[in-house]
Amino acid sequence: MQKKSKWIVFLLFVLLVIGSLVFKYSPLFYGSDDISVEKGGHVSIKTLDVAPEQLTASQEAEIDKLVAPIPPNWVGDFDGIRKRNYIRILVPYSKTFFSVDRGKQHGIDYDFGKALEKWINKKYPSQVKTRPFAVLFIPVKRDQLLPDLVAGKGDIAAGGLTVTADRQKDVDFVSPFASGVREVLVTVPDYPPVSKIDDLSGKEITIRASSSYFEHLTAINTRLKEMGLQPTTIISADESLESEDLLEMVNAGLIQATVVDRYLAQIWLPLYTEMKINDSLYINDTGELAWAIRKDSPQLSKMLNSFMKEHKVGTTFGNILVKRYVENPERVLNPTSKEEMQKFENLVELFKLHGNTYNFDYLMLMAQGYQESMLDQKARSHRGAVGIMQILPSTAADPVINIKGIEKDPAKNIEAGAKYLRFLTDKYLSDEDITPSNQTLMAFAAYNAGPGNLLKFRRLAEKSGQDPNIWFHNVEYAAARITGQETVKYVANIYKYYLAYKLVTAMQESQKKPLTN
Repeated sequence: MQKKSKWIVFLLFVLLVIGSLVFKYSPLFYGSDDISVEKGGHVSIKTLDVAPEQLTASQEAEIDKLVAPIPPNWVGDFDGIRKRNYIRILVPYSKTFFSVDRGKQHGIDYDFGKALEKWINKKYPSQVKTRPFAVLFIPVKRDQLLPDLVAGKGDIAAGGLTVTADRQKDVDFVSPFASGVREVLVTVPDYPPVSKIDDLSGKEITIRASSSYFEHLTAINTRLKEMGLQPTTIISADESLESEDLLEMVNAGLIQATVVDRYLAQIWLPLYTEMKINDSLYINDTGELAWAIRKDSPQLSKMLNSFMKEHKVGTTFGNILVKRYVENPERVLNPTSKEEMQKFENLVELFKLHGNTYNFDYLMLMAQGYQESMLDQKARSHRGAVGIMQILPSTAADPVINIKGIEKDPAKNIEAGAKYLRFLTDKYLSDEDITPSNQTLMAFAAYNAGPGNLLKFRRLAEKSGQDPNIWFHNVEYAAARITGQETVKYVANIYKYYLAYKLVTAMQESQKKPLTN
C-alpha cells in the first residue's frame, strides 16, 4: 500500500506541475452560435446536435478564403526561385521556432524568414514589379524536415538544425547563424552530479531519435563501451514532442533528463524553474546551427551566406533576436495542492469502467478530465459547466446522453463526458481511414471548439494539402489558423497528461512483476 501511495503522490505531483505550466490564453470567439469558449479551454454547449455532418456552401466559401496555394514540389537553384518570386521555408511547428495564432505567425524562424524576405526585396528587386518577393512558411514534422527538403517540398529547412556529418550526407548547410553551440544535459534538481563522461554511465536520457543529440549520445556510448562502462540508456521521445516539451516534462519530474541546445534551455528556464542546466559537462560544445538546402544549389547557397553574414548571432539583428526570446519568455505561476493527492486513486476505476463502456483508452479520458478540471468534481464554470468533465447538465440530460445527477456524482459526470465524446466520434469521425487515436484526439478538439469547427479544421487541412485524418502536424495547423491556439493547446496538453499517466502506470506495472533470474 505504501508503494501504491508513493506512485499516486508522484503521479499527481507530475500532473499538478505540468498543469500549472501550461500556457494561459484569453477567451477566444470561435464564430459559432452553438458554443462558447471560456478561459482555460472549457466549452459550454447550448445544444447537443450542434452541427450538420457537412459544411454549408457559405462555410465552404469561408474556408476557401483561408486556403493558401499549395506550392508544387520543385527542385532548382536561386535563379528559378527568383522567377517564381517566392521561397519556401520548411519549419517545425513549435512554440520556439514557428507557430500560428488565428493567422498571426510567431517564432524565431518566422522572424528570420521575414528578415530574409525584406533583405531579398532590397538586394534583388522583384522581377514582377507589381508583386514583391515572398517567403512562405511550410510547417512539417521535425523528422520530415530534411526528407521533405530533398523531395522538393521546400527550399530551406529551418528549426535550429545542428550541422552533423550524417545530415551532410543528404543536404548542404549554409553559413551558420550560431557557432560554438553547447548541448547540455538538463535534469531534475536532485539528479546525481555529472562532470565527466564516466558519470553518464547507466543514466537514462530522453531525446528524439531524429535529433543531433541522439547522434552525439550514441558517440558517447561508444566511448563508454570502450572504457568498459555501461552506456547511457537512450529513451526515444515521441517525435511530436519538441525540445521545449521535453524540458517541461523534466521540470515536472516526469522524465529525469534530456539534452537540448543551451540557448533553448536558457529561453525556457525562467518558466521551467524546477529543472537544472548542467554546465559541468557538455554533450557537444562545437555545434553550428544553420539552415539546410538541397545539394547542388550554389546560387542559393551564395545568396543565403550573404544574408547570414548580416544576420547571424553577433550582428545587430541576431543579438536583438536572441534578446527577444531568451530574456522575455512568458511566465506563469506554479501552484501545488495536497488536496490533489487522492484524486487519481479515487477516480481511476471510474475512468476504466467508462473508458471500457464507450471504447476509449481510460488514460486518455482521465487526461481530458485533468485538462478540464484537474479532476475536481466541485469545479464550476460561470456558464454552468460542472464537474470533472465540465459538461452542462442540459447537455447530459439530452435524450442522446440521458444522464442526470452529474452535478454531484463523479461517476455520472465522467460517464456523461465519455458518452458525449463517443457521440462526437461516431457522428463526425466514423471514417475508417481515421485511426482510433486520431479519432480520440479530434473528438477532444470537437469537445473543446465544437463539431462545426472541427469540420472546418479538417476541410481546411484537406484543401491545404494536409491529412484531414491526422491531428498532429495536420489538422492542428488548420485549427490554429481558424480559431487560434486555444484548441491546439487543449489537445496538446491532454496528450502530455496522457503520456504522463501512461509512463507512471507502466512503471507501476513493472513494480508488480516478479523478479526473474
